[in-house]
Amino acid sequence: MSTSSPIKDRIKELKFTYDKLKVGKEALLRLVQEAEIPEMVYNSNAIENSTLTLRETEKILLEMDLSRDVSLREVFEAKNLARVIDYISTKSQEEELSPKQILQLHQMLLGIIDDSIAGRFRKEGEYVRVGTHVAPAPEHIELAIENYIAEYTSEHNIYFLDKIAKFHLDFEMLHPFNDGNGRIGRVIINYQLQRLGFPCIIIRDKEKQEYYKGFQVYSDDKNAKIMERVIYLALLESLHKRITYLKGATIITLTDYARSVGKLTPTLLNAAKRQTIPAFREKGIWKIGKE
Repeated sequence: MSTSSPIKDRIKELKFTYDKLKVGKEALLRLVQEAEIPEMVYNSNAIENSTLTLRETEKILLEMDLSRDVSLREVFEAKNLARVIDYISTKSQEEELSPKQILQLHQMLLGIIDDSIAGRFRKEGEYVRVGTHVAPAPEHIELAIENYIAEYTSEHNIYFLDKIAKFHLDFEMLHPFNDGNGRIGRVIINYQLQRLGFPCIIIRDKEKQEYYKGFQVYSDDKNAKIMERVIYLALLESLHKRITYLKGATIITLTDYARSVGKLTPTLLNAAKRQTIPAFREKGIWKIGKE
């Protein structure tokens, strides 16, 4: 299954508006992305069962003291992932994704945390299982990665979002590393999106059950529709957020907006989750342009 034509049309329209509005406002977009990094780090690590809260993640990235003891590993997981996210915002504009680049991202992510596995694929004798899924043997990893990249870059007749979703699913099913596969996989999504001129997205911990369901459905019948939906909803939200900022709109909570227009908050929240209104989240709170 592939992304529907109405969704493609909405993305095309929003991308056109985004490209038109961002001219001369690159500094604003950079500020929006920098402010978003703690959320990106928090959510990606939380999906992997990190105990850090969003506020604790913010404090770690700002070099502030925490009110409780946390493991040194979690501190470095936050700092390293933030560095990777910042790095790809520039690197994605310079070169296509490659096996070498993927290994570099992994080195940055797991360096200091576990140097024995950082920056390399699983080697002979290193097998992994995720739930009931046993990943392919190590000797198949390098060729598989090369094939996934070749398929992604050569299939010009397939919609970009569908290719990104399939690449992510295949990458995670391959599970090429001993650790860090999920976080690197989500970084790669943003590498690919930014390479195409789109803003980065956040796959949120609150929606991880749907995200995980995407892997299960793909594992069972090679259907990528759920992962495609996860990614296009996140992309619509990211575009709505940036367009709202670029327009200089007054940003208010969706609850306040509902009150001001005489709508029921649950109704607007449902519309926000479906991205049928230009709402977006900041620190988990739904917001919208007042205008």
